[in-house]
Amino acid sequence: LAQLERIHQRREASRLMAGGVTLMDPARIDIRGSLSAGRDCVIDVNVVFEGDVTLGEGVRIGSGCVVRDSVLGNGVTVEPMCSIDGAAVEAGCRIGPFARLRPGTELAESVHIGNFVETKKASLGAGAKANHLAYLGDASVGEASNIGAGTVTCNYDGVDKHRTEIGDGVFVGTNATLVAPVVVEDEAYIGAGSTITSKVGRQELAVGRSRQRNIQGWTPPAKRKRRREERNKG
Repeated sequence: LAQLERIHQRREASRLMAGGVTLMDPARIDIRGSLSAGRDCVIDVNVVFEGDVTLGEGVRIGSGCVVRDSVLGNGVTVEPMCSIDGAAVEAGCRIGPFARLRPGTELAESVHIGNFVETKKASLGAGAKANHLAYLGDASVGEASNIGAGTVTCNYDGVDKHRTEIGDGVFVGTNATLVAPVVVEDEAYIGAGSTITSKVGRQELAVGRSRQRNIQGWTPPAKRKRRREERNKG
């Protein structure tokens, strides 16, 4: 059976290359379903395709990726070590490295999903970006919006899932927490480190965090303990 599987994989690799696809190593691709690929695609080593996968023209997929039941449009770039499952990705998007697109993800043209970003039942409008360390679940993000590093949509209350709706041109600062259900309207700004629990209106700045306090002359506990011990010895 293993030998038959290798014969099948070689035939699949030959079919792809005959159609204008570049395989960096034809012996290191695994097709476990149906793969349709346009011309000028480039597939690196150790990529696994499962279920029904469609690649447009000029798609580039880095090494170690797993793509399952998804459609990738023309010119999409997938950096190494990404997992894409049940996603629809339009032309010109850039994904990864180390990104995870879960079922229900829809990316419009030229969306950027960066390293250690996870999406689930999320739609991102054209030109939207989530470049670092974010979770977008049960969410919609409008065109040209920017999702800062560490942003989380808190979609689960322990019983039900709730949606987060982010408009066009929104800027979400680093380490923001959006507690669903919540709406952020067009061109709003979310301050870094904020916890957002209610609607943010169009072109509003929302800041939801504790005020900084600077305590002068503060001594760390370890130093205080050492000073007491030194005084007791004296």
